[in-house]
Amino acid sequence: MTTTTLGPDGPAVSRLGLGCMSMTGTYGPADPHEAAATLLEAFDSGVTMFDTGDFYGDGANEELLGTTLAPHRDRIVLATKTGVRRTAEGLVPDGSPDHLRRACEASLRRLHTDHIDLYYLARIDPAVPVEESVGALAELVTEGKVGHLGLSEVSAGTLRRAHGIHPITAVQTEYSLWERHVENDILPTLRNLGAALVAYSPLGRGVLTGAVGAGTRYDSGDFRATAPRYNGDNLKANLTVVEAITALATSRNTTPARIALAWLLTRGSDIIPIPGSSRRPHLRDNLAALDVRLTPTDLDHIDAAVPSTGAQGARYGDHGIRLIDQ
Repeated sequence: MTTTTLGPDGPAVSRLGLGCMSMTGTYGPADPHEAAATLLEAFDSGVTMFDTGDFYGDGANEELLGTTLAPHRDRIVLATKTGVRRTAEGLVPDGSPDHLRRACEASLRRLHTDHIDLYYLARIDPAVPVEESVGALAELVTEGKVGHLGLSEVSAGTLRRAHGIHPITAVQTEYSLWERHVENDILPTLRNLGAALVAYSPLGRGVLTGAVGAGTRYDSGDFRATAPRYNGDNLKANLTVVEAITALATSRNTTPARIALAWLLTRGSDIIPIPGSSRRPHLRDNLAALDVRLTPTDLDHIDAAVPSTGAQGARYGDHGIRLIDQ
């Protein structure tokens, strides 16, 4: 497993990390035993960056990682997120210093550790200046409870304001073949500041693997059931990208997932994809992307196949879109 670093002063991490959200039911029921086995196989395969959040499964995700990976704690980088609360209406942002401190203490208990390597503010609270939220997180760094700070789904302007209070080591946002908005402002700003980009949903929440068809219908317990991009005419339009990637994969005797991840790996060593998986076969397929070498011709083919505007349809429902810092 090759490695890179999270910013100039951040820890070394595996070139591919593991997104763990699906291990506790975001995409429908998950088998906790298989999820734990996937975590351990990832570690045995050289993955050192594991990504979770305190609102994934209402804390169950952190507990799963903490329990399973405790014997290997000194050899992994644990990243988790906070800054939202779950209510009857759904997730709402809460960047107040009191909430952030309580949330950190709770995450430390669930993760069975005395420090979090990378702690993200998951969403920006419009009622709290980002300087105030980051200032509170910076106190946790001073106390040794947090190693490095990150932000998720922020604008370039907000990133600069936050970085002025305390160095931001990484920003986590969606980045894939069909979601390239970060290339406009976020990625150039990160590179100017020396921070890394952690790319979540690098496989388009499973669509870029080729496993989804025009007739796919998601169950009510699946996040994608309410996201416009994954349904109806939007999905049909977006599958043209998948068809092109599948054709390239076939010609290279590989899989669409490996092509999609290999493409991201060509975008720079400061980009760390964290494909999510709760099953070992999917993990193995993803890790095999590290052995795929895309030629200039391959990259030209991909650029020609992918609309510059990205996928058709919003990546979240209305509530989720409102939580994103514009």
